[in-house]
Amino acid sequence: MANNKHSPSVGVKIIKSDDKSAPLSVFTDRKSAEKSVEKSDKSEQLSRDNSSNASEWISHPVDMRGLKELVDDSTILPQCIKAYKNNIAGFGLSVHYMSDYDEETEEMKAEWTQLEEIINLLNMDIMAKEVFENVIRDRETYGIAYCEVIRDFSGNVVQLEFIIDTPSIDMTYPLEPYMDVEYYYKGKTVARKKKFRKFRQQIAGKTVYFKEFGDPRIMDKRTGTYLEDEGAPVEYDNQANEIIEFRIGSMPYGEVRWIGQVLTVDGNRRAEVLNNNYFREGRHTPLMIVVKGGTLSNESFDKLKNYMAEIKGENGQHAFVVLETESNENSTALQDEKQADIEIKDLASILQKDELFQEYQENGRKKTQSAFLLPDLYVGYTTDFNRATAQTAMEVTEKQVFQPERTSLAWTVNNRLLNGYCFRYVEAKFDDPDITNPDDIQKILNITERAGGLTPNLAKEITYNTLGKDGCEDYEGDWGDTPLQYVKASSEKQMEEPAYQKNPISSEKLKQVDEQIQKAHDNHDVEVVAVMKEVRKMLAEMGGVA
Repeated sequence: MANNKHSPSVGVKIIKSDDKSAPLSVFTDRKSAEKSVEKSDKSEQLSRDNSSNASEWISHPVDMRGLKELVDDSTILPQCIKAYKNNIAGFGLSVHYMSDYDEETEEMKAEWTQLEEIINLLNMDIMAKEVFENVIRDRETYGIAYCEVIRDFSGNVVQLEFIIDTPSIDMTYPLEPYMDVEYYYKGKTVARKKKFRKFRQQIAGKTVYFKEFGDPRIMDKRTGTYLEDEGAPVEYDNQANEIIEFRIGSMPYGEVRWIGQVLTVDGNRRAEVLNNNYFREGRHTPLMIVVKGGTLSNESFDKLKNYMAEIKGENGQHAFVVLETESNENSTALQDEKQADIEIKDLASILQKDELFQEYQENGRKKTQSAFLLPDLYVGYTTDFNRATAQTAMEVTEKQVFQPERTSLAWTVNNRLLNGYCFRYVEAKFDDPDITNPDDIQKILNITERAGGLTPNLAKEITYNTLGKDGCEDYEGDWGDTPLQYVKASSEKQMEEPAYQKNPISSEKLKQVDEQIQKAHDNHDVEVVAVMKEVRKMLAEMGGVA
């Protein structure tokens, strides 16, 4: 080379140790063989955030209040949104153990009681499930919903307030710098770095600022500035609360699930208006009058014009008009051999054949509904369903639509909203409906019984679960786990033996069954009582007891 400049050389060198258990060391520069490789401890991906001034407030991509108007005027969107609201959060929020533990300790009981109290006191005005019902409703309307989070002096989340006016909330992109945050996971604390947004709400010329949920910094709710930036102390009453958002998709303001059907929703609305105007105003020409061999008299023409102008509304539903004609030879129709002929052609039937875009509206309804992946059963269209198809539709929709949504929402509640409580054993869960098919249970029981695997305890457990009853306990003794078919076979064998060799079911065992029957009777579990009586009868017959 013409010059003596050193050309940098980069490569990989693997240093091996005599100790086979020692890890390998990898270096990327021959000159820095003594240095270890360092990687970033925060996200370095590029996004649109990097091309914009992150301190600027993000404008809404669509008119959010216009979305609300479309929902209010739609004939199908409210039903779809209500189906989501009722089936995702409508069954309630309850406490569950994270796993099936062998024994319930005092610590587990204490956590259960604490979480139960948090859920019950999460909002003082409405139930916790109603807060999340509102969240689902606005999220499906706007693509995003917000809640204001209030903490106590210890920093624990104690209250969750749904923000009613969703379109009034603005946000920034995630702001520099990265902040150190702690995340609790299965008994250990994990350190992470994260950038946080700012939020503001503007209504009637007033502005209040919020910080993103989890931001450890103190913010002035009046100015949106952080304590570190301002340097001046912020009174407790002026410290900003946090906002936790629930969005669809990854866009800052979420993604409206039915945004691709906006034209369809708007078209259906216009068709409804057209139908309404047809009955109120009569804007479509209902008939055509054809005069052959003559012409309408001036008086008849004026009468017809007045009739068409005044026929609007209910007063014109049964109105009629009498027309007179004149011949082309300027003589009356009665004096002429060729009388003028008036022919009336009905146009209303042509318009009503399709019932003014009814087929268009029906297709639009189906397309809009498909954006939510909902069958007709959930939006009030049940004419084509029978018991079998309805059961199948509910099972598929529950697995493909509602259950994933509940799981996602519960994750947000446990791993974000309530993560600071560091629960080890319990978690919040959104309850789901019981869509068990009784026919399937019957088939399973029949197969189990024929195979000889049905036991008294199993029959009792299935009965309680099917009827949604609590308090199912196994019978005392090993006999409760003995298959009924085995007991029956043993009883038949005993019947063949002399009477003195028979070993019937003991009265003590039957007494246990009687106690369970009485217990169910006291709890007014009529169905359980009936099943248990049948079990007792079977046991008595098998054991030779009257």
